[in-house]
Amino acid sequence: MTLTRPTPGGPDPQRPVARAGAGRAVAVLVLVALAALIPLLGPSAALHGTGEAGAPGAGGIALLRTVLFAALCIPVGELFVNRLARSLPGGEGHPVPRSWSPAAAAAGFAAALGLASVVATGNLVPDHVADIDVGGLYASRDGKLALLEVNAFLVAGLCALSRRPVTQVWPLGAVVVAEALRAHPPTEHGPLTGSALTLVHLTCAALWAGGLLHALRTLRLWPRTAGAALLGLYARVALVLLAAITATGVWSSLRRMPPETVLEQLTGTAYGRALLAKVLLVAVVAALAVWARRRLRRAADPLTACAPARAEVAVLGLAVAASGLLTALPVPIRW
Repeated sequence: MTLTRPTPGGPDPQRPVARAGAGRAVAVLVLVALAALIPLLGPSAALHGTGEAGAPGAGGIALLRTVLFAALCIPVGELFVNRLARSLPGGEGHPVPRSWSPAAAAAGFAAALGLASVVATGNLVPDHVADIDVGGLYASRDGKLALLEVNAFLVAGLCALSRRPVTQVWPLGAVVVAEALRAHPPTEHGPLTGSALTLVHLTCAALWAGGLLHALRTLRLWPRTAGAALLGLYARVALVLLAAITATGVWSSLRRMPPETVLEQLTGTAYGRALLAKVLLVAVVAALAVWARRRLRRAADPLTACAPARAEVAVLGLAVAASGLLTALPVPIRW
């Protein structure tokens, strides 16, 4: 047996891989930083010139809510795509990527705990630990919902580490229900209708964003033919999810902004401006999804659809940040 050494100055086969990995890591860090800036700086930018007053610590609350939404999308997407994979012929025999659900549950637990501390101080950012009235959480509807989310993420993390990670679906469902109820207090006109719309909207959004992320991670481990089949199956379901997200989003917006005031509020209120930004992001996502779907159908190599799909994931992350921003802005309810 002879040992060969690479010729000095010759090509190193490991360098392209290292460069690609480093470039991907830098891109991810840039996107995460950009997504964090949207909720942190968004409230002041959206409120500028509207005459509206923002809640104290709106940027921090929006960031926590963004982390909570992202922590919900990741495990929901994993469960969704793993279910799609098992439905394909031979899908159970292929490897799956390492689960990010435990880390997502930990991040969701921390975000939910931070939001609960805000509720425990009368929706004010606490300056000291002594300002937090934990017992007071049981005395209000918002406090009970905040506690439900904290406990649900804790249970979801334990389920993710167990032998039956599929049981995460129950605590994750509890988080979605709690968010739907929190977004529509009883003082609102038709709160049950609003909660139902938010329930469907948030569930479909988590399946879409988290599912695409996990599908792309799975494709890196699967053979090309099986990977193309999985991506095609996801694309067909994503089309239905997009329709449901669009329908519930439009309906919810019209409930809060009557048709005759929509154009004015989209530019004259903080909520309308943030909503307009989210709509534009979703439009970009839809265009990228159509591009990826056309490549799946017509390209000689269907997996060339991964390029627009990766861009779609990045823009979806920004849309999640815009959703977190919306929750921290005053809602212009007009009846």
